[in-house]
Amino acid sequence: MRSEPKRKLSAGTLTRRDLLKTGMLALGGFLCPQALMGSMCPTLPYEKSLSFYNLHTGEKLKTVYWSDGMYVLEALSDINQILRDFRTGDIKPIDTGLLDLLHSIHGLIGSRGILHVVSGYRSPETNALLRENDGGVAAKSLHIEGKAVDFRLPGCSLKTLHKAAVRLQGGGVGYYPALGFVHVDVGRVRYW
Repeated sequence: MRSEPKRKLSAGTLTRRDLLKTGMLALGGFLCPQALMGSMCPTLPYEKSLSFYNLHTGEKLKTVYWSDGMYVLEALSDINQILRDFRTGDIKPIDTGLLDLLHSIHGLIGSRGILHVVSGYRSPETNALLRENDGGVAAKSLHIEGKAVDFRLPGCSLKTLHKAAVRLQGGGVGYYPALGFVHVDVGRVRYW
């Protein structure tokens, strides 16, 4: 078997193979920076957790809702329960993208505090009732789809929460300082 002679490359000259190797190493380092330091690379992040306090029912929940690359079904069920329509008792699955957005907001502001929930899921009946009493409630609110939550975080200003949510550009963000909450949803990106 004949081997090909090695070519000498001048500084700054890279072959396609060199570029591919460099790209793969860079990608590996980005996806698993621990690998560059010689340690095993766990699934990143290995778990996500949230804590809720429902202002209307007094219920509290602290749960790991995502672990080892999968959503935890029991935790999602518990979250659906605490974010239910407290007026009717109706429960709807909460969009996991919304949970991830709340988790990202926590991460961005450096908090793991308890989210005080003003409004999670709303039944169509509750939404219609609120709309009659307040012209600011959308007829096709994403609360009806389990894709929105109104909340505050004790120890964190509404202004800080609002800025973090806007920065993430994960969906709609409403700022309600007079009512004491921030609205986030996983609809199209928009601000009010």
